[in-house]
Amino acid sequence: MPTIRKRGSKQWQAQVRRRGFPTQTKIFRTSAAADRWAQSIESEIGQGAFVSRMEAEHTTLADLLQRYRDEVTPIKKGAAAETIRLNAFQRCSLAPRFIATIRSVDIAKYRNERLAHVSSATVRRDLGVLSHVFEIARKEWGIHVPNPVRDIRMPPNGKARDRRLNRAHDGAVDEEARLLRACAEAHNKLLLPLVLLALETAMRQSELINLRWEHIDLERRTAHLPVTKNGESRTVPLSAKAIAVLKALGHVDGHRPFRAMTGEAAKRAFIRATKRVNLDDFHFHDLRHEATTRFFEIGLNIMEVATITGHKDLRMLRRYTHLHAEELAKKLPDDTQIST
Repeated sequence: MPTIRKRGSKQWQAQVRRRGFPTQTKIFRTSAAADRWAQSIESEIGQGAFVSRMEAEHTTLADLLQRYRDEVTPIKKGAAAETIRLNAFQRCSLAPRFIATIRSVDIAKYRNERLAHVSSATVRRDLGVLSHVFEIARKEWGIHVPNPVRDIRMPPNGKARDRRLNRAHDGAVDEEARLLRACAEAHNKLLLPLVLLALETAMRQSELINLRWEHIDLERRTAHLPVTKNGESRTVPLSAKAIAVLKALGHVDGHRPFRAMTGEAAKRAFIRATKRVNLDDFHFHDLRHEATTRFFEIGLNIMEVATITGHKDLRMLRRYTHLHAEELAKKLPDDTQIST
């Protein structure tokens, strides 16, 4: 039989002891609630369906996030970015809550609050990480807790970005010239070569930062990436301009061309540069989009571009092919006779 004890003037303790099972104890505000809980635990034990919830009831979300950050995140390729995301979770209102008390309605509220400040894509990534935290706790750490993220609606996929560098028109200085000028004036002298290489190769920021000299062949004009976002290696052809930029950086065996730069430093320097020249809504990843689109503009076919960029899904690659209308117009025949 369960034991119900009064503790103080407003609390009741329920305790269930059964041989072969860990003692289950929980505090309630009323005797009736304590009795209902104890009876349900007794019933589950009797039916062979009991699973201890003690760890879930004594583990906060902050504890769970910290364990995930320490044990799971370090083996991921995007460990640095995910660590920042997990640290942000530690500051949210759900962090001090015991995970057994977190319901889908709480996650939905968090989702809606985040959507008021950041894009739906960012919220989807946030929820994806949080969902995996609960799944690891449930499947690998033996913590009896449901995954509340699975029961809510994910924000819709946002519109694919099509931001490009606008070119000179009616005497205005084009955005590429403004961007490169700002990068040249930046305190971080590696920003300009980083941006130039991004425009020439369509490589991601992380791929450029982690590029090593032993994987660069200036004679064959190639840069090999042994590890990429999609899990496969690829070799990127280097243009004459890309070769010149790399040579100017100076070859040091066993090092990286951008060994003195971190991903976070590159991000911050790029943001400051775009702000200095009022380049609105332009992110570093847009350089990959710009470079990929330029490959199509010079006449490369979709398979050739996919080989350079590493896109495995050609439907995804089409998102990058926002060609300038004036470039397309040049390819149209200009001697067509219109019959009347």
